[in-house]
Amino acid sequence: MKVKDGLVALADTRITSGTEQITAKKVSIHQNGNHSLFLMTSGLRSARDKALTYFNEALEGQVQPFDKLYKAVNSFADQVRRVAQEDGEALARGGYHFNLFSLMGGQMAGDPEHKLYLIYPQGNWVEVTESTPYYAIGESSYGKPLLDRALHYESSLEVALKVGYLAFEATRTSATDVDFPIDVVLYHKGSYKMSEVHYDREDMRAVSDWWKKRVRETIELCPSDWAKDALERGPQP
Repeated sequence: MKVKDGLVALADTRITSGTEQITAKKVSIHQNGNHSLFLMTSGLRSARDKALTYFNEALEGQVQPFDKLYKAVNSFADQVRRVAQEDGEALARGGYHFNLFSLMGGQMAGDPEHKLYLIYPQGNWVEVTESTPYYAIGESSYGKPLLDRALHYESSLEVALKVGYLAFEATRTSATDVDFPIDVVLYHKGSYKMSEVHYDREDMRAVSDWWKKRVRETIELCPSDWAKDALERGPQP
């Protein structure tokens, strides 16, 4: 999520492969002076690990760090294309799709503000806009309605974090391949410093219980004249 005061990123850690489930990080942070970014991925873990290894190698070989974030995006996109070229056919023969979607956010010394990009498996990318100040990858459909209704570019970082967590909660409730622990990355504009916080289920149990109760209470408070009218029109016992 990109709001006026900075960036908020949230990733779960569940990896599903057939009937097996493991826990692994899906977000990484890269910082070097006034150059700060995070990278989050969804899709095949093997493709992610290989592309990230290549990207780290490219960063280590730099004489000068990227001065703008889009240049780091282009560099990672090159590695995504490289992995697709190397492994795409073999994956297809095994019945797998090359489905590595990525999010990169941060701010470099030459950027006038913080940035957020979505990178597709083909290596092309788009930048987030103020009208829709977020991108979601992976299991995105369950949390999207809440994000669309509650998140705005003018929202504070605190509100964005709350909305992001509740979108995760909606996803976790309905999807079997999303669950705790979660990693949260926060960035204050102009700080060039990423912070990361890790939450387990027990850390957020009170918030989850509160939200479940408020949803049920809100349904009871929903205007009901239309529902009563519909029920009165039907056959009566």
